Amino acid sequence: MRHQTPRYAPATLRAPLRRNADLSDLRFRQLVPAADWDQLPRDVRIRFTKRLAGHQSAIYRGHVIETRFNLPGRILAQLLRVIGAPLPIDRYADDSAAIVTVTEDPCSNGQFWSRQYNRRTGFPQVIHSTKAFAGDTGLEEIVGAGIGMSLHLKVDGQHLTFVSHRYFLKLFGLRLKLPKLLEPGHLTVGHHDLGDGRFEFTLDLHHPLFGELVHQRAVFTDMT
Repeated sequence: MRHQTPRYAPATLRAPLRRNADLSDLRFRQLVPAADWDQLPRDVRIRFTKRLAGHQSAIYRGHVIETRFNLPGRILAQLLRVIGAPLPIDRYADDSAAIVTVTEDPCSNGQFWSRQYNRRTGFPQVIHSTKAFAGDTGLEEIVGAGIGMSLHLKVDGQHLTFVSHRYFLKLFGLRLKLPKLLEPGHLTVGHHDLGDGRFEFTLDLHHPLFGELVHQRAVFTDMT
C-alpha cells in the first residue's frame, strides 16, 4: 500500500531544527513519501532542505522564458494588484532578468519567498509570499491581505510540484474558506531540475470556465 502523505510537519521535528542551524531543514521533506522524495534529483533535494538560519538567504538568479495570459487572466492579474500583485502582470517580459530570494520567517515557522521580474518599462515587479508549514495539507501560502491557499506538495517523476487545494481568507483572527465561485482557479507551480545547478520554474493557473488564465516559465541558477 502506498505510504500516505503526512497532514502536517510534527512539532517535535520542527522545534529542534530552529535551534540547530547545522541540521537540514526537513519541513518540505516531511510532506511527501520517502520513496517519492528519493526519486528527486540531488540538487532538488538540497534546495528544499537548506537551513536558512539567522541572516542567511537562498538566492537564485535567472530569466523569464515566456509569460502568457488570456483576456480573463490579464484582467485577474491587474485586479489582484490591490493585494500586492501575486500574479505576473507583464506579458512582454520574456527574456527579462529575474531573481528569487528565500529567507526564514521566524514568526510563522515558515519562509518568505520573493520573486523579482524586470519589466519592459518601469520598476521591476516583486511578488512576495509566505510559505507556512500549517493547515490540513501541512503547507500554506499567504500572498497578501490575508488571502492564501493550502497546497499539496507532490513528486511527479523527477519534478516537484505545488498544487493548490483550497483558498482562504484570514480576517480578524478567523480563517474563512473562500466559496468555490470566488476561487481564481487551479494553480500548479513546478520545479524541474535541468542539471548543472539550473532549474525551470513553471506557473499555471487554470479556471474551469475560462481555461488557462496564466502560464509562465523561467529558468534559474543556484547562487553559491
